[in-house]
Amino acid sequence: MSHEPPQPGGDHGEPGRKGPAGWPPRDPTTAATNRNPQPTDSAQGGKGRTKRVKRPKRTGWRRAVPTWRMVLGSTLLIALLLIGGFIAGYKLVGIPAANAAATAQSNVYLYEDGSVIARDGEINRENVRLDQIPGTVQHAVLAAEDRDFYSEPPIDVKAMTRAGWNTLTGKGRQGGSTITQQYVKNYYLGQEQTVVRKAKEFFISIKLGREQSKDEIFEGYLNTSYFGRNSYGIQAASHAYYGKDAKDLDTGEGAYLASLLNAPSAYDVVAHPENRAAALARWNYVLDGMVKEDWLSPSDRAAMTFPVPGKAKPATALSGQRGYLVQAVEDYLAANRILDENTLATGGYRITTTLEKKKQDALVEAVEDNVLAKTSDDRKADRNVRVGGASIDPATGHVLAMYGGIDYTKQYVNNATRRDYQVGSTFKPFVLTAAVANGSTTQDGRGITPNTRYDGTNKRTVQSAHGSTGYSPANEDDVDYGSLTVREATDKSVNAVYAQMAQDVGPDAVKDTAVSLGIPQNTPDLTASPSIALGPATASVLDMTEAYATLADHGKQREHTLVAKISKNGADLALPARNTRQAVSREAADTTTSVLRSVVDGGTGTAARAANRPAAGKTGTAEEDKAAWFAGYTPDLATVIAVMGQDPVTGVQKPLYGALGLARINGGGAPAQTWAAYTAVALEDDEVQQFELEAEEGPEEADPDEEGNEESDEPGEDRSETDSPDSPESDAPSDVSTETSRAPQAPRTATPADAPSRTSAARTPDTPDGDRPVPGNPEDDGFIEGARGPGLPRR
Repeated sequence: MSHEPPQPGGDHGEPGRKGPAGWPPRDPTTAATNRNPQPTDSAQGGKGRTKRVKRPKRTGWRRAVPTWRMVLGSTLLIALLLIGGFIAGYKLVGIPAANAAATAQSNVYLYEDGSVIARDGEINRENVRLDQIPGTVQHAVLAAEDRDFYSEPPIDVKAMTRAGWNTLTGKGRQGGSTITQQYVKNYYLGQEQTVVRKAKEFFISIKLGREQSKDEIFEGYLNTSYFGRNSYGIQAASHAYYGKDAKDLDTGEGAYLASLLNAPSAYDVVAHPENRAAALARWNYVLDGMVKEDWLSPSDRAAMTFPVPGKAKPATALSGQRGYLVQAVEDYLAANRILDENTLATGGYRITTTLEKKKQDALVEAVEDNVLAKTSDDRKADRNVRVGGASIDPATGHVLAMYGGIDYTKQYVNNATRRDYQVGSTFKPFVLTAAVANGSTTQDGRGITPNTRYDGTNKRTVQSAHGSTGYSPANEDDVDYGSLTVREATDKSVNAVYAQMAQDVGPDAVKDTAVSLGIPQNTPDLTASPSIALGPATASVLDMTEAYATLADHGKQREHTLVAKISKNGADLALPARNTRQAVSREAADTTTSVLRSVVDGGTGTAARAANRPAAGKTGTAEEDKAAWFAGYTPDLATVIAVMGQDPVTGVQKPLYGALGLARINGGGAPAQTWAAYTAVALEDDEVQQFELEAEEGPEEADPDEEGNEESDEPGEDRSETDSPDSPESDAPSDVSTETSRAPQAPRTATPADAPSRTSAARTPDTPDGDRPVPGNPEDDGFIEGARGPGLPRR
């Protein structure tokens, strides 16, 4: 008998014995602790294999959350697609031949009847080597466009992503292209904003970066970029702006040309003097960037002054008025985002304008006969004479004619679209319109209508609800007027009355009304103050024409347009929709028209009667007689004429004293005469249209002067000055009284205060008394007492 202990797991389950395979039998206690016994195949007739239990289904919010396997699989799939797409794109997209921009077609500009105005688009380019461009000029371009060009890859994925995101989120179109990408777009592709073009640009840029050096790419970029003035490349731009080869450019000039790459038209300070501040800011940005990159010393930077470019020398194909019209159309296309400059410069566009040839010819002839023909080489003042004009159909907003200057090849600036001359008293009608539209009252509670009386004392201090404002505008020639109505004050263009009226209405309301009528919100010096009534704002002739067209169409405003149709390769391009809106009430617009009819019938604008049409209008003269205006309209045509003074050499604004052989030029002289001559011819084949007005005349108010009362000191009774006429030497037609002052009207039949009268036609004018103020002293500096500062128009 053995003394060894018994062995567990013997055969047949007996203690101390092993099973058939020599393994110990299963411990029953172990089986009892197994909470999830796995069924075996033996239970179903199998051979003892373990069966896997199905994983429980995902429920609730877990069903919406992808598993890690799904995330990993999707990521790998996207990565494979991107890699595959990149490889395919790189293989399939090759570097093409140069695009059509190198041999761009001409653009054709047409009158509304299909006759040709001009052909534009001839490429002005002269390629130069990179070593012929000064290093400082190269650095200026890099500072403006891509400071990391020499150290970065051909594409900047981060910048492209940022630009795309900013565009999608409404922050505006953002540039995200390297110089390599811009060169590819300029030389190999086009300017269209499409996904396909951007994809091609991406792959071509990568290939080009592998096949060409940075210097080669930069040289190509400098020779293909558009700088404005129809100049492609740095060499052509250097001649267009500074009349020299690129190799002779200095740092400041190079920085200005580099600034133009961002917005050629906007930063041309000669074509658009009103944008000088923006151009200077861009120029400073470029130079500061050069300092930051150690390409320019701070001392050299501090010593620099802005290099004003020379006058443009456009192609002779754009001589006369043609260049002004083409420039105006191009500016309109860019401003309304129809075609940008680079796209238009590729050529091939057929642009039908709204301009009518007959009216265009009539406007040119009227200017030549009534202004230019009266100039003389023997008079120094005549060399400063400039003229701008524009004409709009009130019912459509179509610009029918435009006069930009004597010759586009001699004077580059378009006098019809420039915004740097004060509009003077042609702004006053907007004050009256605002008064009626807003139901405004005087300081003592009287409703403002054409019959409301004001005190027209010279330099009368404007009164507010809280007392004196300290602003005391002078009337023309310091004339004092007795008590007079708004209608009479408009006829005589009395400053004191309109400054007080602007305060009564509220300067903000006046500004808002002007903007609603069509004056751009960003017009220089369009400031909400009592002086706004005197017209210190520098709206363009075209801006003023649009606003007066709104009055002519009973307060219905529509933005002007110069383009009727655009096509390329036989396909028409979509033009933006133009909506008509009621800017002010018909009563407000018609009341103003009724008053402006009196200006023509017997006020300062009587020269306009020569048109032999029912007409309404207003004269205006800028401070120191630097510009004289007449803005007027018939029921079917609105036109504004301005005669401006500008030194032909320095470009500085000059007074018009002595020009045309006259002591002074006022709105009722040459401008009104030109307006009448043009309107007569422009409408000679059209049926005469009568004004159909719904005007608020208001109740008659007693004249305190006639009753022996002293002049009222109550706030709100104000007076204004008149645009004085041209001097007696004027050769105006003898049957037309130019700029004569109206005598005070005899009292009309009283109208009950609670029943304002309405009229469908202008009142019968009183006979002008023929008196006119003595011209002021030409040496007077024009500073207005109590005004914001020098530069306010006197009438």
